[in-house]
Amino acid sequence: MKDRILKDMKDLIRVMETIAASGDLQDKIGQIAGIILTAFKKGRRLYLFGCGGSAADAQHIAAEFVNKMFMLRPALPAVALTTDSSVLTAIGNDDTFDHVFSRQVEALVKEGDVVMGISTSGSSESVILGLRAGRERGATTILLTGGSPNHHRDIADHVVRVPSTSTPRIQEAHIAIAHIICTIVEEDSLHG
Repeated sequence: MKDRILKDMKDLIRVMETIAASGDLQDKIGQIAGIILTAFKKGRRLYLFGCGGSAADAQHIAAEFVNKMFMLRPALPAVALTTDSSVLTAIGNDDTFDHVFSRQVEALVKEGDVVMGISTSGSSESVILGLRAGRERGATTILLTGGSPNHHRDIADHVVRVPSTSTPRIQEAHIAIAHIICTIVEEDSLHG
């Protein structure tokens, strides 16, 4: 059992070290933090979504913006589109599950907002359609995904690809990246 624990921990460390060594990924993370901060300063909102563990990540990230990371500060307008069971099941029942995020984006997102989709594979149809709907509404779109190649290279305006094909490692890295973004936004929102 200890061997398995050590293997998984070393795998996570390898993924995080690869991200830390990539100037390109650091630049993307910083750029995304700046985009979200600018949107908040202009009175715009951040909408997040994903499926399964990525749905939980969307809710986790929204909570960090609304409440706080480290410092008590004004709440920031972030909304996870994964939480309203009536809306999710109505869309899934009346249409298809593929539209559970795009329909909400159509209803809520305004030009200048930010839409963040989270998909470890980058091929979740509901996430892709949600991002497309965001783009059509004039939002800046962001995708957090993994290292698997996908056929949708133009899914979002900004894409952060975690250099792994392991779903748990990708999800762990997504939360670490999101915490970094939240911390930057929080610190800069208090000083700007």
